[in-house]
Amino acid sequence: RAAKLPRLGETHRLARLTRHGEILFQRAAPTVRMGRAIVALPPGPFLQATEAGEATLAALVLDHVGPKAKRVADLFCGLGPFTLRLAEHARVLAAEIDEATCAALRRAVADTSGLKPVTVERRDLFRRPVVRSELAGLDAVVFDPPRQGAEAQAREIAASGVKTVVAVSCNPATFSRDAKILVAGGYRLEAVTPVDQFRWSAHVELVARLVR
Repeated sequence: RAAKLPRLGETHRLARLTRHGEILFQRAAPTVRMGRAIVALPPGPFLQATEAGEATLAALVLDHVGPKAKRVADLFCGLGPFTLRLAEHARVLAAEIDEATCAALRRAVADTSGLKPVTVERRDLFRRPVVRSELAGLDAVVFDPPRQGAEAQAREIAASGVKTVVAVSCNPATFSRDAKILVAGGYRLEAVTPVDQFRWSAHVELVARLVR
């Protein structure tokens, strides 16, 4: 059956067909626009459910970070939907566990003119969160973890001196746990905005702003 898949891709004029990360057929490298950048997609990347949903989340993140922030960390950054937009105005430290995703983001940064410096680091933020000393001097931290949340990273942020934290979450339960850690560390939950991009589903995304 696998041998038939390239013919299927040709018949339907697909850009690319992959299975478990293996490229079976490729007519053209698929790309997406994020801010002013064009990102070439590695096999099996994570993207938001809808283009409109991503744009809405990004707009909320940029608004909550604010135009005065000059140094920002984007943790669990993925392909850079926030990083690439933030870098139009601020230096960004971006961290993500998947190497192919990091490589795609580095290429997008290198190929996009007019961005502030971006440092992309491959890092397992569950086992090795960005610690308080590394967060020193940042104006804001953005984090957008998987459904299990970011408990270890939230504890390091809570112990830091960062003034503004923007949390993006697809799981209100783990967001509540992580937000409680930040509030116990001295942050005030200033805003929470739900983004319903999962049509016909009970799931909801949210963006929150916490400040000291």
